[in-house]
Amino acid sequence: MMSSVKNLELMSNTIREDLIKMLTAAGSGHPAGSLGLTDIFVALYFNILKHDHKNPNWDKRDRLILSNGHVCPVRYAAMANAGYFPKTELVTLRKLGSRLQGHPSRLDLPGLELSSASLGQGLSVAVGMALAAKLDKKDHYVFCVSSDGEHDEGSTWEAINAAHKYKLNKLINIIDRNNIQISGFTHDIWPMEPLKNKYESFGWKVIEINGHDFKQIISAVQKAKGSKDQPICIIAYIIPGKGVSFMENQFSWHGKTPKPEEAEKALLEIKEERKRLLNKR
Repeated sequence: MMSSVKNLELMSNTIREDLIKMLTAAGSGHPAGSLGLTDIFVALYFNILKHDHKNPNWDKRDRLILSNGHVCPVRYAAMANAGYFPKTELVTLRKLGSRLQGHPSRLDLPGLELSSASLGQGLSVAVGMALAAKLDKKDHYVFCVSSDGEHDEGSTWEAINAAHKYKLNKLINIIDRNNIQISGFTHDIWPMEPLKNKYESFGWKVIEINGHDFKQIISAVQKAKGSKDQPICIIAYIIPGKGVSFMENQFSWHGKTPKPEEAEKALLEIKEERKRLLNKR
């Protein structure tokens, strides 16, 4: 566990560097969402989750479902830096025979709970896991990271309703509210606001945060764990492509990887940010 915000910020910087190298080497993948969710995954793996990289199937671990499986590069990078597998493996992303597939495969990589690809399924699986844990009187939490775009799917709302029905207070859904999806901005494709009010009308406790502020991320989870009979939704407002200026808030980078010259420019920005962080008091 990392105690200081500065250490968490430095880890995010390291992972953003890993992501650019991974995605450039792969020649395909999803930079915007991966870069945007970096701070959430750093907070989860290095501060929040109860987990053991040496014993990935530890019965008392918290469960983490990545519903928007296409942003798995950020989970892979977080897991490698947390000790689940060698970092040298990261550049095999999407290569033939690699364990690091373009969408996560539970059977290939220890520490994954779900093979996820089709959007709109992850929260339903998380609801099932949380219900099973409740029936078995287990104490672990079930975290689901989901995208705002997959709230276009009716199955997501069925899961939201089921979580309320069964009072799954150990279910925490973190929404990547980055406002983009593959073909445009979410408000143009399928408007979902008022998202907070909709979740509350389904009986959920809702907490809104800046998804790049570690204090807010950690505090939100602490508040979530105080819930007695409600599932919890954390709406994390996120900048897609965070950390690379020419990618930020551009839906065109949803599924387009950088060319070598673009990667060089991105890595330079990330290294400059690292210098700033190291000089930060």
